[in-house]
Amino acid sequence: MKHSNISIFIPHIGCPHQCSFCNQRTISGAQHAPSGDEVRQICTSALAEAKSPENSEIAFFGGSFTAIPREYMTELLEAVQPFIGVGKFRGIRISTRPDCINNEVLSLLKTYGVTSIELGAQSMSDKVLEANERGHSAADVEKASRLIREYGFELGLQMMVGLYKSDMADEFETLDRIIAVHPDTVRIYPIVILEGTKLAEFYKSGKYRTFSFDEATEFVSIAMMRFEHESIKVIKCGLHASEFVERDMVGGFYHPAFRELCEGIIYRWKMEELIGYETESRFDFVFSVNPSCISKAMGHKKANAEYFGKSGITIKIIGDKNIPKYKVKLRR
Repeated sequence: MKHSNISIFIPHIGCPHQCSFCNQRTISGAQHAPSGDEVRQICTSALAEAKSPENSEIAFFGGSFTAIPREYMTELLEAVQPFIGVGKFRGIRISTRPDCINNEVLSLLKTYGVTSIELGAQSMSDKVLEANERGHSAADVEKASRLIREYGFELGLQMMVGLYKSDMADEFETLDRIIAVHPDTVRIYPIVILEGTKLAEFYKSGKYRTFSFDEATEFVSIAMMRFEHESIKVIKCGLHASEFVERDMVGGFYHPAFRELCEGIIYRWKMEELIGYETESRFDFVFSVNPSCISKAMGHKKANAEYFGKSGITIKIIGDKNIPKYKVKLRR
């Protein structure tokens, strides 16, 4: 069964830094910190509607959960306790900063039934982390990740692509070092420059220029393939579609179907590799992919069919349940 989250957004409370890219109210749409009573109401409604709650986690996102005032953190954790267990949600997922993890807080989280911890790594280049005022180092990410694993939590890492002062060498360094940590899950967030942030100021002044959109999608496509190869699950790619993001963005790589764009690129590369030099004698090709991936192979809005069509090549995609994700077979 597909995993899902009961997402509860905690605005920018307790975080010790204001990172260059951060405008959590725009990203989450949250305008206030929910009380314990509000959290109980959210969970009550979600449990009543859930078809398979055992595959869902209550997820506190949007802030640095372990940096918020301890009394408020425990209020939230206590509020969700009645909704965890047999026939209910399977646990709690939180997101936090690498420098807000220690033995004491991990012991507390374990006591309250937290199952998964995501760290906002963002970059594994110290140069980039410093330029974007993260307030922690790549070594902090690695240390926190080890501790989280020692306590038996599922580990997730979040990375951002195209931050201020980051070049492609930095992006690949981040990719390599995240793979070396080998988290259970990753979220990939190509940078979206939001109004009200320092990045927006830099961008408007010309001090900051991002990669091209094509460069960003191609890098993320490579990252997705490498994570897949290493059995690291990509649970998010790109910011979720939001009227707030669309309203406040001033630049960057936002697209409501960013993941679909990248998956289309992956399949295009695979098909190009299989076609090779056969186009000298053949211009129509039938490919097999997993049935769940047929639309991905065709590309967003059938972009791959259009791409090959420009070279006079016709493609047809059929399903084969024996073919794994991101694999393609050329039918003879």
